[in-house]
Amino acid sequence: MKYLISRAFVALLFLWTMTGSCLGAEDYEQLFRQTSDLMAQGDLDGALALLKQVPAPKADEEAGPFVSSRMQAARIYASQKASDKAMTTCQEVLKLFPDNNEARNFAAALKDLQKPGWHTALSDTVRFLPALAKGALMTLLLVFCTMLVSPLGGLLVALGRISTIKPISGFCWFIIWFFRGTPLLLQLFFIYYGLPSLGITLKPLTAAVIGLGLNYSAYLGEIIRGAIQSIDHGQMEAAKAIGMSYSQAMRRVIIPQTYKRLMPPVGNEFIALIKDTALVSTIAMVELMRAADQLFNTYFNITALALAAVIYLVLTTIFTFIFEKIEYRAGIYEHR
Repeated sequence: MKYLISRAFVALLFLWTMTGSCLGAEDYEQLFRQTSDLMAQGDLDGALALLKQVPAPKADEEAGPFVSSRMQAARIYASQKASDKAMTTCQEVLKLFPDNNEARNFAAALKDLQKPGWHTALSDTVRFLPALAKGALMTLLLVFCTMLVSPLGGLLVALGRISTIKPISGFCWFIIWFFRGTPLLLQLFFIYYGLPSLGITLKPLTAAVIGLGLNYSAYLGEIIRGAIQSIDHGQMEAAKAIGMSYSQAMRRVIIPQTYKRLMPPVGNEFIALIKDTALVSTIAMVELMRAADQLFNTYFNITALALAAVIYLVLTTIFTFIFEKIEYRAGIYEHR
C-alpha cells in the first residue's frame, strides 16, 4: 500500500511540474521527507524519481533544493555502482554552479573510483607519505630522547630502591608506585595542561619528553632492580673481600652481569614506547599518529591510517632486530 501511495505521489508531482507549477518551501520539505521514507523502505528507484522532479532554479529562485536533490541522487547512484549516472547528476549541478565544492569533490571522488585500485593506492601513498614521514621523524625524536633519559633515571631509581637508607628507598618506591599506578595519558595532561596553573609552562616537546621519561624510568627502575637482585649475593661478598667498595662492586661486578638479563624486558619496553608516543598527540604534538589522524579527518581516506600502521610496524621491526643483536652481544660470554 505504501508503495502505491508513493508512486501516486510521484505521478501527481510530475503532473504538477509539467503544468508549470512552482514548488514552495513546504512542498520541498514534504518531497525530501517522502524521499527519506522511500530510501528507508529500500525503494531507491522511487526516491530517484522524486528527486528528479525538482526543477533547476531560475535566476531569482533558491538553489538549495535543486542542489540537495541532485547530490542526494548522485549518492544513490554511487551506492548502486552507477558511476556514470552519478557523474552526470553532479555535472547538472556544476553546469549551473561551477564553484559548488560538494559537487566538485564528489565528482573527483567518482573519478578516483573509476581508476584501478593499485593506481588509487599509489597516488594516495604519494600524497600522504610526506606528512606521515615528518610525523615519523618526530616519533623517532621522542623515542631517542626518552631512551637517553629513562635508562639513567631507571638505574638511579633502582639503586635508590635497594638502598638501605630508608628515606631514599621510600622516595624511589613512591616514584615507582605513582608513575606505574597512573595512566601515561593522565601524566602528560598534568605536565602540559596542569603545570601552567602553577606558573610552569612547557613546550609540547619538553612536556612529552619529561612525561615519557618519568613514566619509563619508573618501569625500568623495577626491571633493573630485579636484574640486580637476581645476581648471586656471593658476587658482592667476593668483590668486598678483595677490597672493593659498594659502589665499585656495583659498577664493576654486579651491574655488568645484569646486561644479558636486562635486554629482553628493556627492549620490550622501548618497543612499547614507539607506540606510546601516539599519546603525545593529545598535547598538541604532531607525531605519526596525529599526522595520520589529521589526514584521515581531512580526506576520509583509510589509506592514511594503513600507511601509519605500516610505518609503526617497520619501526618496531627495526628496533626488535637491534635489541636482539644487542642481547646476543651482551650474552656472548655465556655462549648462548
